[in-house]
Amino acid sequence: MRKVLPLKISVSGVRGIVGQSLTPQMAARFASAFGTYLGQGQVLVGQDSRPSGLMIKKAVTCSLLATGCQPVEVGILPMPTILFLTRKKQARGAVVITASHNPLDWNGLKFIGPDGLYLPASQIEELLDIFHQGEFTFVPAERIKPALTEKNAGFLHLRRILSQIDVNLIKKRKFRLVADCANGAGATLLPSFLHELGCEVRFINTELTGTFAHQSEPTPENLKELGREVRDFKAALGLAQDADADRLALVDEQGRPLGEDATLSLSVDHVLSRKKGPVVVNLSSSLVIEDIAGKFGVPVYRTKIGESNVVEKMIETRAVVGGEGNGGVIWPAVHPCRDSFTAAGLILERLAGFPGSISELMDTFPRYYLLKDKFDCPAELAFRALTELRRRYQSENISTVDGLKIIREKAWFHLRPSNTEPIIRVMAEARTAKKARQLLEDFKNEIKQILRQLS
Repeated sequence: MRKVLPLKISVSGVRGIVGQSLTPQMAARFASAFGTYLGQGQVLVGQDSRPSGLMIKKAVTCSLLATGCQPVEVGILPMPTILFLTRKKQARGAVVITASHNPLDWNGLKFIGPDGLYLPASQIEELLDIFHQGEFTFVPAERIKPALTEKNAGFLHLRRILSQIDVNLIKKRKFRLVADCANGAGATLLPSFLHELGCEVRFINTELTGTFAHQSEPTPENLKELGREVRDFKAALGLAQDADADRLALVDEQGRPLGEDATLSLSVDHVLSRKKGPVVVNLSSSLVIEDIAGKFGVPVYRTKIGESNVVEKMIETRAVVGGEGNGGVIWPAVHPCRDSFTAAGLILERLAGFPGSISELMDTFPRYYLLKDKFDCPAELAFRALTELRRRYQSENISTVDGLKIIREKAWFHLRPSNTEPIIRVMAEARTAKKARQLLEDFKNEIKQILRQLS
């Protein structure tokens, strides 16, 4: 008998396993709550490439119609594209059917406000109140508007990015690239984007089947095929998107994964070289961000994990760049959201102005070793373990903004229960690989010991 996992609800929206915690009925209730919350008006409806997307989209569209909203179906598009279009088209909001990097049997809903941003925590609470109370506002038949379909709207997003970078500089380098779209939504736009930049590109995994060629999270273990293709094609760089194309990972000219934090580091350094200003990243992003910001004499602010938390702080501090160390770059000059296309544009512009290779460019940054791991754990047990760890480490330099982060000289380790999966994520960073591995293993062993005592 299959284990039934509960629906995960967070500032990132809702996610669940299709046919278990996420059913058409559940999607319809959330869409009814969102339509009631927004009031009448146009609402964009987009999706990633998962086969279950059509089923969920039908439930969402019907419920939005019932509440008097006018759905505008934009089809399979990258997550940052739909965020950009929501504001560009002055829609009341948007619903995106995606489970980001989760496996194929998952799907979910993300809710976007009229500003093209995810609903902040306070508004998510209001939405959930409507959902739980079931007090939906349904309109009579004469007030139901026709659903609309809009094709090719995504090119508005690409044009905005191209207007903010030096396209001619990139074209002069005539980059040879390999790009892995993971059979996700990025495949709808990445070929056109890189063509506009004059790149010669070998694409892999561009079928919009939703059947991912590998796990869609762009971590090193999922980039082996990309690395082989980069070496075979003698490419200058390999690019890998996740399923909804808000994150970007890099592979160097030798086919070696550079680590997700490299995407953020390169982008932050390049943006600050163009315009100085505050930087905002989450707690688990690399310490190299402080080194880069120090070079330019600008402050760094750290937030809880989660794109909406970073964006909220960026708006508050008027940050010029920010993001998360999982390959998510946020550049407000285009739109304040994680965006793999923005990241690719910035990195190609930076590399075009550098006389060497991407690995030589990375050698100009201070070297840190950031390791990440995770293991299954029910949420209730994870939070009990977290309480015990906070007690044990209370005399050290710690942050409890999100889970528990223990901060030491040029090193840290961080534990946090996931908001989207029944797992515990653990991370450690240090100036040497040996030290980072030791920190991570010691911390994992301590957590598992606590969990055994609690269970």
